Amino acid sequence: MKLSRLLALVVLVFAVSFGFTQYYQQISGMGGIDWTAGVVRATGIGAPNPNMPPSAQRAGAIEAAKRVALRNLLEMVKGVYVNSETTIENAMVSSDLIRTRVEGVVRNFRVVDTRYMSTGDVEVDVEVPLSSFYDVFLPPETGQAGQPLLCPTCGQPWPKGKPYPFPRPQKPGQTNEGTAGATSVAYSGLIVDARGLGVRPALAPRILDEQGNEVYGTGYVSRDYAIQIGVVGYEKAVDRARSNERVAPNPLVIKGLKAAGPNHTDVVISNTDAQMIRAAAANLNFLDQCKVMIVLD
Repeated sequence: MKLSRLLALVVLVFAVSFGFTQYYQQISGMGGIDWTAGVVRATGIGAPNPNMPPSAQRAGAIEAAKRVALRNLLEMVKGVYVNSETTIENAMVSSDLIRTRVEGVVRNFRVVDTRYMSTGDVEVDVEVPLSSFYDVFLPPETGQAGQPLLCPTCGQPWPKGKPYPFPRPQKPGQTNEGTAGATSVAYSGLIVDARGLGVRPALAPRILDEQGNEVYGTGYVSRDYAIQIGVVGYEKAVDRARSNERVAPNPLVIKGLKAAGPNHTDVVISNTDAQMIRAAAANLNFLDQCKVMIVLD
């Protein structure tokens, strides 16, 4: 009995610790978004149809639960920030093609748990990786300064005069200040401590210097890496971020100054830190490989 209580206590402590360090947005009645693991999870509940044969009622309840989970998943996804100006819902409204592609990603959910209630009801948990949406929203080519803007879904030139609601490709290191000399320190990644600034998570946030020049964003990344792991990772603790395989073993850790952009998803850092990042990135490829994490409250 004592051993079982001890094990239960260990599990509870681990769960509490995990909950405090994972960056998780709980959405009541639907599920939540785990920005650390990079997944959107939704729950659906289905009831058996008493008009169906008893042998078919459980299967019917499972399908009903999946339909509810799909609806909840789509509602949560719509609220995700693409960048500092756009949500997924905004993009879906502006383009039927984007709406179709987002709905296709959501329908390709994975069932991760099924629970059978004593009442006959069934609960189903489903999830979809956030990285799946990068294939929808990232431009076909990133880091190509001077190239015409392309539609991220069809690859055709973006109509002149029409607002471009997606991250704009930029040339790495193209700023008003230039790039400082290369550093001799071999950093394996970048961590920006943005706690206390009111920064919100997004698919494609930017890191800016004090003049608003982009230090990191979609124009700096390999599209393949972004689709695999996302443009940035999120954590709630600097120590956990340091040990995350995304940036370990020797990340550069800097402190953010303030949030930026209408959606407060971008982070402003000091010019000194910006120069340090540019100097490190001159000889290293951690930005290209999306080895960047942001720590939020």
